[in-house]
Amino acid sequence: MIFLTLEHILTHISFSIVSIVITIHLITLFVDEIVKLSDLSKRGMIVTFLCITGLLVIRWIYSGHFPLSNLYESLIFLSWSFSIIHIVPYFKKKKNYLSAITAPSALFTQGFATSGLLTEIHQSEILVPALQSEWLIMHVSMMVLGYAALLCGSLLSVALLVITFRKDITLFYNKNRLLNFNESFYFGEIQCMNKKSNVFGNTYFFSAKNYYRSQLIQQLDHWGYRVISIGFIFLTIGILSGAVWANEAWGSYWNWDPKEIWAFITWTVFAIYLHSRTNKKLPPANSAVVASIGFLIIWICYFGVNLLGIGLHSYGSFILMSMSN
Repeated sequence: MIFLTLEHILTHISFSIVSIVITIHLITLFVDEIVKLSDLSKRGMIVTFLCITGLLVIRWIYSGHFPLSNLYESLIFLSWSFSIIHIVPYFKKKKNYLSAITAPSALFTQGFATSGLLTEIHQSEILVPALQSEWLIMHVSMMVLGYAALLCGSLLSVALLVITFRKDITLFYNKNRLLNFNESFYFGEIQCMNKKSNVFGNTYFFSAKNYYRSQLIQQLDHWGYRVISIGFIFLTIGILSGAVWANEAWGSYWNWDPKEIWAFITWTVFAIYLHSRTNKKLPPANSAVVASIGFLIIWICYFGVNLLGIGLHSYGSFILMSMSN
């Protein structure tokens, strides 16, 4: 009983902290950057990571198996993966460009996991024989980590497309300056340049805006490519380990299961994305379209297929009972 109580407390603490972190991000978006708030946001996500880690460890202890046997546990692990992606750049002492994506993603996944829709599977049960394997940790953890990274990278690509095709967007950042990842560019400087030249009028302003739009697109493309590359590696390891596990459990490396088919489709889409990135002549928007399609494919593979309740991986709202067949 004490384990369930601790799990309940840690779940609500982590959810509350992530909500506060998102609120801080919204505040710093509209007001001048406050160092204390920025540090508080960073520490908040670290505390969230520790809380979710504690939650998973507690569930592992009292269930006797790695907590990845149903949709509720995989959603909690997905939220944990988002929190890892969020805090890794901080340890490298780099500016975190993913925070606007990872924090809301962690909030969404954990909020859905703890909602009333999944109350029936909150309780952990004994694993069926087919799942009582060491491959459970290797396969499922790699797949979920891959999903988390691919989702983040895909959202960066979606943002890239929005900025590319919305020509009337004006990009603002803290202290009323144009958004830029490398240096500050104040409106005061633009106004000063405009006063020096009456011939060109607002040419400096629009040139500067287009320059920083281009810089932003390059940064989104760069970080999207890096995150998707990492996610693709995790996904590949997950699919290969799953094939080995399937051969041990069902006697075949490939069973044409809906989950297997959609996992392969997901892998193919992001393989096309990575291949398109090797062609330097193509604009970033081309590969971003592929990654954006991949975003939808991931959710179909991870969530949609499970809700159908068919196949060997049908754990949408139930424990993985079908895998014992």
